[in-house]
Amino acid sequence: MKHQNQNQEFRFNEVLFEHRNKEYGAYVLRNESDRILTKALFIGASLMAAVSITPAVISAFKAPVIQQTTCGIGPINIQDVDTPEVIPPVTITPVKPATAPDTKTFDSTVPTPSRNAQDNVKNDPIPDDAVAGFKNDFKGDVVPQNTYVPTTAPTGPVINTPPPTIQEPVDKNKIVEAGELGVEANFKGGIDSFRNKVMNNFDGSGVESEDIVKTTVTFIVEMDGTISGVKANGTNADFNNEAIRTVKSISNKGTWIPAKNKKGEFVRSYFKFPISMKFDN
Repeated sequence: MKHQNQNQEFRFNEVLFEHRNKEYGAYVLRNESDRILTKALFIGASLMAAVSITPAVISAFKAPVIQQTTCGIGPINIQDVDTPEVIPPVTITPVKPATAPDTKTFDSTVPTPSRNAQDNVKNDPIPDDAVAGFKNDFKGDVVPQNTYVPTTAPTGPVINTPPPTIQEPVDKNKIVEAGELGVEANFKGGIDSFRNKVMNNFDGSGVESEDIVKTTVTFIVEMDGTISGVKANGTNADFNNEAIRTVKSISNKGTWIPAKNKKGEFVRSYFKFPISMKFDN
């Protein structure tokens, strides 16, 4: 069976390397692959056997080590001799009885009643000027009078003082809506003065229209009286630009009074101002 497989492989190699250079290494390697594998198998098995036998051979050549010691009568083999353990003698010290401390004894015997018994209790004399009190003073000092005056509860109506409320600081970035305002922002001199200044400073020369032009200028009145974010939402772009320019020109710092919230604190708020004009071009 093996010879048949080798013949088939040989024929396969002949067909594979037909019209090719058979001196090339691949052709030789394929023909000699079985012999090379068999040789490699034997070499590997030999190496494994050598590695396994080496420790046994080394241990066979080693001689047992015998521990020896020297003394006055020559060497003594102590390989298998058990040295007895020497237990030191224990000295027992007798415990001395503890001496009782000096204590006072109490005589609990009851004396026999007698007609001539003497009273050994010493009675201190009571001074003539002693008075009743809480002070035990044999000198007879007079106890001072009680001067304690009890406090009385107030008889008037009780007023419950509410705890102080802690106010939160004003948010300087928040723009307060109209419904949360206590006082709205206003122009110094009133809204009519602001309207007159807008009409007097408005330059309508660049606006071309025969009808009434309308727009609403919206801006923010800051906490320091200045304005910011000026916008106009009319349909005429030239009219819007001129309205924004005019409002900015007459709204310098301090010309506006900022709004106040319901706590009386200055806050930022929106202000809307409608403008309508008719130009005769």
